[in-house]
Amino acid sequence: VSLVESGGGQVQDGDSLTLACSASEVPVGDRAVGWFRQAPGKGREFVAAIAWNGGRVYYSDSVKGRFTISRDIAKKMVYLDMTSLRPDDTATYHCALDTVFALTVGKSSRWWGQGTQVTVSS
Repeated sequence: VSLVESGGGQVQDGDSLTLACSASEVPVGDRAVGWFRQAPGKGREFVAAIAWNGGRVYYSDSVKGRFTISRDIAKKMVYLDMTSLRPDDTATYHCALDTVFALTVGKSSRWWGQGTQVTVSS
C-alpha cells in the first residue's frame, strides 16, 4: 500500500487548510484511513480517521469541531479539512492506513505516508 499526502503549507492563526491523502489501493474489510501528526520534540498524535466502509469518523479531542475528515471512494482519496488553525497545530501530518481498531485504539498503523508539513504562525 502506498499513501501520498499533499496540501500542507504555512498559514496564519485562524486560517484554514485542506490536506489530501491518495491511496494506491482501496482499503478493504474493516480498514480505515487516518491522519496522525508529530510536532518537533513531541510524540506522534492521532488526529482523525474514517472507516472506508460506512464512513464512520473518529476525532481526537484536540481537533474535534475544527477538523473534518472525509473520503472520495472513487478517487481513493481522503481529505482533512482544517479550520480555525492554531500555532499548536503546527506539525508534520501523516496519512495512515490500517484497521479502525489499530488507528483509533492502538494509535498505530502498518502503512504510512511520508508526511506533509503544516505550519501555523501567530
